Formats: sequence, structure tokens, C-alpha cells
Amino acid sequence: MKILLAVDGSSYTQKMLAYLTAHTKLFSAHCDYTVLTVHPAVPPRARVAVDKAALDSYYIDETATVMTPITAFLESHGITATNEWQVGPAGKTIAKFADDGGFDLLIMGSHGHGALANLVMGSVVTQVLANSTVPVLLVR
Repeated sequence: MKILLAVDGSSYTQKMLAYLTAHTKLFSAHCDYTVLTVHPAVPPRARVAVDKAALDSYYIDETATVMTPITAFLESHGITATNEWQVGPAGKTIAKFADDGGFDLLIMGSHGHGALANLVMGSVVTQVLANSTVPVLLVR
């Protein structure tokens, strides 16, 4: 099974990873795992003022900050994963990556905002569910 793990390094990501590793009958080390983190795009005016190499370096550093502990955690549970990063609006970017990558399942943590907060702010989960055809497992 080809599984996409959408992560942001938050405590919700940690809960999702704990769920994943606690349910080894469902999610074995033999599955094909990809870990994805998405960074918000730098505003256009700021992008003009920053060298492309510096911006790429920033995204790579931010990716390492998120991915290093996740990779260590997964490896300590016998899981090897491919790490990927994208830039853009998180929900739509995760959904597109999942669809384009032909994943069988997308697993992500949910912040558990209430209905009012989601109405006002929107949510990454709402965007993923609205834009992806891949089955999604949410862990709260």
C-alpha cells in the first residue's frame, strides 16, 4: 500500500505518527511511505527582494527542521520513508500531491478546531477533503 503522511511537525503530527506506529497490523513497515511537508509561499514582494538560492536554502532548512525528528521516529519503528516538500497553500498542495502521486491513503493529524473556527479560518483538512480523491485518515 502506498501511504502519504502529511506532516507539519506539530503535536498533531506526533499524535498521527504515534497512531501509525501503534497499529502495525494496519500499517506495516512494508508499506510504501512518503512524508510530505508543505511550506507557505513567500509573498511576491518579498520574493523579489530575496535571491532564489537563499529562498531555496530557507525552504530546505525548514524542511529539515520538520523532517529530521519525524525520520528518526519512523526509523526507530522500522519504517523507511521518502521525504518530500512543496510550497503553496497547504490543503490544496497536499491534495494535489496525493492525487498526482497515486497514493492509496493519506494520513494526517487534525487540529480539531470547532465548526466556527473552521468557518472563519478554513482548515487544511477541509481543503484536503474538498480537493483530493484519495481516502483520508484523520488522527486527532
